[in-house]
Amino acid sequence: MRNKYSIALVLLLALTVTACGGRKGVKEDAAGAAMDEQGVTASGVGDGSGTSGQALGMGGVAGAGDLLSRNKVYFEFDSAAVNADSRAVIEAHAQYLIDNPSVTAVLEGHADERGTREYNLALGERRSKAVADIMSAYGVALGRLQTISYGEERPEELGSDESAWALNRRVIILR
Repeated sequence: MRNKYSIALVLLLALTVTACGGRKGVKEDAAGAAMDEQGVTASGVGDGSGTSGQALGMGGVAGAGDLLSRNKVYFEFDSAAVNADSRAVIEAHAQYLIDNPSVTAVLEGHADERGTREYNLALGERRSKAVADIMSAYGVALGRLQTISYGEERPEELGSDESAWALNRRVIILR
């Protein structure tokens, strides 16, 4: 039964990634907003990595280097659902791991400051596991992925407003 769901998920992800690939020349953040060269969107929320990352092991896939330079996946408030644009980033990292079998990854889940400490640790864990599940669906062995949650303990941005909270709701992919 699980195999049916995995196959369905992979097909759905492939269709989603294919359907979302039509905006050539526009760089986007994990939430799908256009961003400048420093990784800042019009709303002020970007992944902060810019586009200077090195293209690594993607077998000539157009734009894969840009996706690999982004190692943060952002989430909506109180959610562990991964949006379509973030799936492309996760897929690029999954493909890198498949192409480099000796490499492992740590997926750090984070939450904003709202909610209890325990709730935010659980939410960060759900977020990191959601990213791991997608990587697994692409073929990365779960044994090569370590999930960890920091909850609200390691904010990217200090502050108690939506712009700070949006940056703190994330998973960081570390290789």
